[in-house]
Amino acid sequence: MQTAESSAAAPAAHPVIGTPTVKRRLIAMVYEAFLLTAVEALAVFVFIFATGNRQEAGYRAALMAFLFLVTAAYFVHAWSGSGFTLAMKTWRIKVVKVGHAKVPFRNAAIRYLLAWGWFAPALAVGALLDLHHAKEWAVALGIGLVAWALTAFLDKDRQFLHDRIAGTRLIALPKKQAAQARAK
Repeated sequence: MQTAESSAAAPAAHPVIGTPTVKRRLIAMVYEAFLLTAVEALAVFVFIFATGNRQEAGYRAALMAFLFLVTAAYFVHAWSGSGFTLAMKTWRIKVVKVGHAKVPFRNAAIRYLLAWGWFAPALAVGALLDLHHAKEWAVALGIGLVAWALTAFLDKDRQFLHDRIAGTRLIALPKKQAAQARAK
């Protein structure tokens, strides 16, 4: 039988972990874009140095593949290691897989591939429509981003489609736990 004292202590010992709001996740993604730009800039520098800045079509395709792999390494390593990138840590958002201490590499890799759902449809439509102007691309990407973000509102737990399919979920870390993690 629980006493009033023990039931009052239970919430403090086990804080309720919820899903971060869609707004919070999108703001973290904007921050992530800035951080990823720096990672990609370094990757481009390494590629240009290694290839002697060759500009043939094959080298441009190789650069795109290289950037895809660098981005994959960045996200999959972070998600399968600590469960968050620097932007996610700042906004106290963590990727987890229920029943696992860490997100398995396989699930993190699947999540990365599926997260291209934010951009891939718009890129395909832009290529099919032969878009050339930045404004046209911005509209296509904007529509794609909004459409993918809306998938969270179709899910009862407010998880994005790529998380649901990959078997992962985003959780909001409480402020107290975030401060303790930084102190360690």
